Amino acid sequence: MLNKDLLNLSVVELAKRIQDRSVSSVDLTQLVLQHAQDYNAEINAYISFRADKALAEAAQADVEIAQGNYKGIFHGIPMGIKDNIYIGGEVTTMASKIHANFISSDDATVISKLKAAGAIIIGKLNMHEYAWGITNNSPHFGPCRNPWNLDKIPGGSSGGSGAAVASGMSTITLGTDTAGSIRIPSSACGLVGLKPTHGLVAKYGCFPLAWTLDHIGPMAKTVADAAAMLKVIAGFDERDPTSKHVEIPDYIALLNSDVKGKVIGINEDYFFHQVDAPIEKLVREQIAQLEQRGAIIKKVTIPALKNAEYVELVTSLSEAATIHHDDLQQRPNDFGDDIRLLFELGELPTAVEYLQAQQLRRELKQQFAQAFEEIDVLIAPTLPILPPDIGSSVAKLNGERVDLLNHIIRFTGPSNLTGLPALTIPCGLIDGQPVGLQIIGPAFQEPKVFNIALAIEEQVKFNYQQPVLDRI
Repeated sequence: MLNKDLLNLSVVELAKRIQDRSVSSVDLTQLVLQHAQDYNAEINAYISFRADKALAEAAQADVEIAQGNYKGIFHGIPMGIKDNIYIGGEVTTMASKIHANFISSDDATVISKLKAAGAIIIGKLNMHEYAWGITNNSPHFGPCRNPWNLDKIPGGSSGGSGAAVASGMSTITLGTDTAGSIRIPSSACGLVGLKPTHGLVAKYGCFPLAWTLDHIGPMAKTVADAAAMLKVIAGFDERDPTSKHVEIPDYIALLNSDVKGKVIGINEDYFFHQVDAPIEKLVREQIAQLEQRGAIIKKVTIPALKNAEYVELVTSLSEAATIHHDDLQQRPNDFGDDIRLLFELGELPTAVEYLQAQQLRRELKQQFAQAFEEIDVLIAPTLPILPPDIGSSVAKLNGERVDLLNHIIRFTGPSNLTGLPALTIPCGLIDGQPVGLQIIGPAFQEPKVFNIALAIEEQVKFNYQQPVLDRI
């Protein structure tokens, strides 16, 4: 049996062992599967496993590698996948009752790309129903728990994804992000989570939440792992009308943590307004270290951010309600109470209000573009609050109780509206809970974002080993 210490390694490190055949894909897949099955009763990161298929695919990967046909970093690497991303011929539930037995005919674009890269899918990960929430408290599949503290939410909607990678139940994974659903659980679970530029990663075969806001991106232990995953999944697909034709660089080859002369933007009015003081302190400490290393800190103003929460709300509610309109009319009681209310609210905005929101959105995009003429990236906290206990609808903000949903998406939502790349990276712990720092970059300039993230990764030296699992 393989040493469980392998579960703490990055994909890049595991890939070296797979490539030199000191570790087989079958053995690694068995290790991750067994670990995931052992702890799933407590953490509830997985909705389903595909153990037999995964082990057969791992055996095939071992044969290919032995024959000298090594496909790259993800060849033979086991991982779980969020259960709103289709695997052809297999059930994808969206963590819902309505789609509990839904079987797609095709693989999602990202699944096709992962399969071509030799990745092994071991199961489907728990999520907030239809990706429309930030707690991952599922009325149909039960709440997912944060591996750092089992009483806390892991964030959502990609909560199972965050919990699985943080606990070693998956080596890496993908999340989906409409208002922060990659970055929120990545922050809460101590991961690197990237929402790529809108259109860089094709969404064909992923059940939509809001067409103009949805993204798919990596959730990983390290910046290098996230960069490697983006290289695999990025690229044009004509089946996704939002997909863009752009050159896909080798993101890992471009990694460079030298920040000398890089201009870091800080927006005080929005991104440092109403932030829990210990979180703000950790983020500002990292900015100060970047400055000591030669980065230039520049304050920027983006007045249109004052409308961001309203625009995000109107856009996401309206688009989501449109997608689920028929089911809301015909079988409303099959939705969880929380998302049924959101879909009902989504029927209220008028066409005028939706289109006015899109005009405000355009203004926000223009002002961000202007800001990026003067800065390389913008840094902010990922979340202004720490994730609360499971079942709570409020969080603590500088000692006051505040609405959880409104506050937890405040700093992540603007990047969905603008479509700009945004990455969260751990910057420390508060009371044993991870805290994320967010880096926002210009469109299709993911290398800039990765490079600043790599510098912060070197500064923080975050420990991904999870002590909580020893106490289960």
